[in-house]
Amino acid sequence: MIEDGEEIPLLGGDVTEGLVRVGDTVRRPPGDRAELVREVLLYLEKVGFEGAPRFLGVDSAGREALTYIEGEVAGRPRPSWIADEDRLVSVARLLRAYHEAVEGFGIPENLPAPIEPPGLPELNDPPELVGHQDVTPENVVFREGRAYALIDFDFVRPVSRAREVVNLMLWWAPFGDDADLDPEYRGLDRPHRCRLLADAYGLSEADRRRLLPLAIALNERSWYTMKYRADTLGGGWLRMWNEGVGDKIRHRQTWLEANADSLTTALLT
Repeated sequence: MIEDGEEIPLLGGDVTEGLVRVGDTVRRPPGDRAELVREVLLYLEKVGFEGAPRFLGVDSAGREALTYIEGEVAGRPRPSWIADEDRLVSVARLLRAYHEAVEGFGIPENLPAPIEPPGLPELNDPPELVGHQDVTPENVVFREGRAYALIDFDFVRPVSRAREVVNLMLWWAPFGDDADLDPEYRGLDRPHRCRLLADAYGLSEADRRRLLPLAIALNERSWYTMKYRADTLGGGWLRMWNEGVGDKIRHRQTWLEANADSLTTALLT
């Protein structure tokens, strides 16, 4: 039985609303892939992976109950340590550890289709495992200056390792023009940081060679997906669109295309 108690509001990500802490648990409304999220978290517990919350059940309000993981999380405004390279490396190692843990879960069949506009061209990017796909600063818990756990598994889905590393670099290199980045990220050597992430993760040479074309294709798709979700789902998606996320994606596309060669060179040399 999941007990109720005093609720302390928590700052969620850009989309999740109604997130609260109750004692040593987090309560959150189930997402559109709630069943998969629960199965993944239960599997991670079974194999002894410590870097994820435990699924405890559903409370009297129909919310998922998860263990609360103590530690530092980078919200906004970003903390001064957000660009630290040792932390950067630890995030990539945590993601690799998650992949090693979840690989035995396999690729589930008959999953709900992702919420994206019809007619998007297929990517030549076969899935290899169930990825997290949202390794933002808000979704990594740090302890003693090192990434300790991933939280917010609402975007889990079958993906390739390369696609997961694209998502990792998007937020932690990060990808994009300085003008669109948080101040702590401006002026950083992004090719160098991409190399650190790839090395710490242990990305294969084949994936390094195809990483930037994949990043460019995914970024282009994201503009249409974000617009579609803003139009059809509203809520946080609409708020982000109204705040200019579509323009940032377009700017990032220009940046990726202009820097693809230097980033690929850094990954391979």
